Amino acid sequence: MLGIFEVLLFLCIIGYFFNKERAIDMVDIISNRVQEAYGSFRLPSVFGPGTDAQPNGGFSTYSMLKRFGEAGRRQRQLNVDNDRMVRQQSLFHIKETPIPQVQPELKPIPGLACPHCSPAESRPQLSADDRRRSAIDILRVTTHAGEQYARVHNPGKFDWGVWCPHLAQATRVRRFSYPQVAGAVLPDERVQEALDTAVKESINDKRAELGLAENDESFDEDRYYSEMLRSHERRAGKILIGMRSKISNLVLRITSWVLYKLLPCFMSGVAAHPAQVDMIKRAIEKHPDVPLIFLPLHRSHLDYIMVSFILLNNDIKCPLVAGGDNLRIPVFGSILRYDGAFFIKRKIDPLTGKKDHVYRAILHTYLQKCLTAGHNVEFFIEGGRTRTGKPCMPKSGILSVIVDAFNDKSIADALIVPVSINYEKLVDGNFVREQLGQKKIPESFASAASAIMKVLKARYGLMRIDFNEPFSLSELIKSLRKSDTAHNYTPEMRRLQHKPSSSSLFGTDVVQEEQDQRQLIDNIARHVVYDSARATSVMTTNALAFLLLNRFRDGAPLSILVEALDELRAVLNGVRDLGFTGSSEDVIRYAADLLGPGLVTKESRNGQLFVKPVVMIPNVIELSYYSNCLIPHFALESIVVTCAGLLKREAERNSSTDRHDHADEVTVGRRALLAACMEFAELLMYEFILCKPCQKLETVLENTLQELCLREILSQPEQELTEDQVMARKLAHNLECDGLDVDDDELDDYFDDQHNSTNGGGGGGRPYRAVDDDVTRIHFPAETHCNRLVLESVLAPFTNTYSAVASSLHQLLDGNAMVESEFIRLCIKEISTRVELGDCKYGESISTDTVRNCLKVFEKRSYIETTNNSGVRLVSLQPPFDTMAELQTIVQQVHTFVPV
Repeated sequence: MLGIFEVLLFLCIIGYFFNKERAIDMVDIISNRVQEAYGSFRLPSVFGPGTDAQPNGGFSTYSMLKRFGEAGRRQRQLNVDNDRMVRQQSLFHIKETPIPQVQPELKPIPGLACPHCSPAESRPQLSADDRRRSAIDILRVTTHAGEQYARVHNPGKFDWGVWCPHLAQATRVRRFSYPQVAGAVLPDERVQEALDTAVKESINDKRAELGLAENDESFDEDRYYSEMLRSHERRAGKILIGMRSKISNLVLRITSWVLYKLLPCFMSGVAAHPAQVDMIKRAIEKHPDVPLIFLPLHRSHLDYIMVSFILLNNDIKCPLVAGGDNLRIPVFGSILRYDGAFFIKRKIDPLTGKKDHVYRAILHTYLQKCLTAGHNVEFFIEGGRTRTGKPCMPKSGILSVIVDAFNDKSIADALIVPVSINYEKLVDGNFVREQLGQKKIPESFASAASAIMKVLKARYGLMRIDFNEPFSLSELIKSLRKSDTAHNYTPEMRRLQHKPSSSSLFGTDVVQEEQDQRQLIDNIARHVVYDSARATSVMTTNALAFLLLNRFRDGAPLSILVEALDELRAVLNGVRDLGFTGSSEDVIRYAADLLGPGLVTKESRNGQLFVKPVVMIPNVIELSYYSNCLIPHFALESIVVTCAGLLKREAERNSSTDRHDHADEVTVGRRALLAACMEFAELLMYEFILCKPCQKLETVLENTLQELCLREILSQPEQELTEDQVMARKLAHNLECDGLDVDDDELDDYFDDQHNSTNGGGGGGRPYRAVDDDVTRIHFPAETHCNRLVLESVLAPFTNTYSAVASSLHQLLDGNAMVESEFIRLCIKEISTRVELGDCKYGESISTDTVRNCLKVFEKRSYIETTNNSGVRLVSLQPPFDTMAELQTIVQQVHTFVPV
């Protein structure tokens, strides 16, 4: 106690002596004592002229020093007062000035309707406040229960929804009417006509079987007609029972509650954007009697129920979902049926070349009855799940039924809602077996139960669902019919015109439409796939897999990967929505852990974390699934850079040492580059949808080239020409294109037009940019050489596959027709051999889907022919490509686009 008292006394004394005013007094006292003792000392004149000091220095008395000390003290006090006043004025200014509101940056709006194809619906329906909202985890946010609901709606102290939010949410969602329409299908005129057609075909088949002529009266046609009619009617009833949906409000609510409990067991969250849901609600308010058509890209079996789960919990009517009949398995099939699924066959026609009129009519009629009854509909525009991770070509069969319902006024309109779904880690496992050419394991109750138990024990990260802006089907049809690009194709576009799907779930000949109508439906389908792919959020695993396979295949330290991811995020910013936030280092660590050591390895090298992909064939195929989500975004850039590289190599080969110095820079012509890009795009026509149907591919490629030049990956110096040079070069190009067949009057009009357009009526001699593509040269900046290598590697796995397939065509020489599946296995074997020997460094080139797409291109080019023999598809060479010389030409054409 005494020690504490001594410490306090010492602190008081210190505080007393170090008080500000007390210190000043102490200085004054000491000064006075010094001056009294030494007042007779001569001091130099330090006060300047006009003081009491003598001219020769004189003596400074005590009174002089005292007056100087008082003046200094007054000055210090005045400075203190001035500082206090300045601070007070600043404070008053801060209080009186309104506080500036710092608004967060507006987020990009992915998935808006095309402004060209849907002008009335293309205006952004999201306000500035909506654009600042972020995606939420719908598993943790309940709209009808929970603490947040209680704060907003104030239901009272005893609201049980606070304690049981998921159960309350499931019971409080809005109820909708889901009328059953199956009873109106069989009596429909379309179905009755199909039954009559099927019966007549059966009669003709019976006559042919018995060897009877058409007019042979020994055959009792009336009795056989009645018998076959009853048989087809029984079959039609069974088809309808197996197809129809039994959607139920009760089962939907139970399923919602179960998903709230099960999904958090294996997923970290299900992210959706609330503003996108509000966008759908506003569209429903604007078109209350119009059905919604949800068109998701298909990745997982979980897709079937997740769209309905989100819509149900946001009080939007759940759709009827088209599912394959492979999911019609015990228990799980029934659950899906009561959740809104209706099942259709993958292959409608039992025998190739013979139509199943009854099944087609029932499917067509059932869909139309559902639409007219007010049901929303959901189906996967790709037909099945993507096996490669990138979007597949659309199947437009069911879409044609919807368009037909609009054309015959069964529905006034329909709102198309493209949906993008992505996973950080695929719940369904992987598709490596199928990509290696092995048969798919069919679904069963045992396999489904086993898969569910396996899923519940694993971790799959985040799931993201994005709803694109709804757009009117009637406006889209009207715009595409008026579009110049829908009818007026250049020669290149005629070659690139996509052949409508003939292997869809429904078939293109269900409604008898003309070629332009089928092309219109296919354009709508391609537009939807393109929009959905552009709106798909990029997940953590997509970004890491893309960097590892296209930039760091041999691995890289964590610091280098962080820089690369920062660059990738900057490139994607404002163009693609990123499904992650936070520092790039945390993103890489998280994604590597989620993918697991089977796909990505982590080790310590020189004190740094080193991340490397596992490049064994099955592993790299699975890793490429996640990387391929970003491939469509960079496909155009890869096409341009790849073609620029091959033209550069060709120019280097053609140059000789006696004519050109090695130090000269090699450039390529702009026109030749764009022509090569068109040829490359034609080769990949079944792999990617490179532009919207309302766009011209030439324009899109030119814009891509310009963008690459702005980023200095390529460069295009502007060459200035005079007006006379511009007209001379245009005239030369015009004469070259017209074969020198131009008369004088046309030349005069040409010069007049060019003079008015380029000179604008003003004086001559002014420089103009060159417009002749032969003059415009594309340069290759040395600083961005690595960027070009990365872009070339984006499409390199596909070109290597195509090259191997072209080399395998020699197996079909000498009239050897081969079963398609067997030929695909030979192609897979050829690619695998190249990978094992090191001739191809891309293990993901081993892809059955890519081989099939390549065969479609070869068939369109008439290199091969695919025929059906009793349901077996046979592949054979077509003349004149059935010789070794022609095959070598094909191989060379395809191999040209393989990067060195």
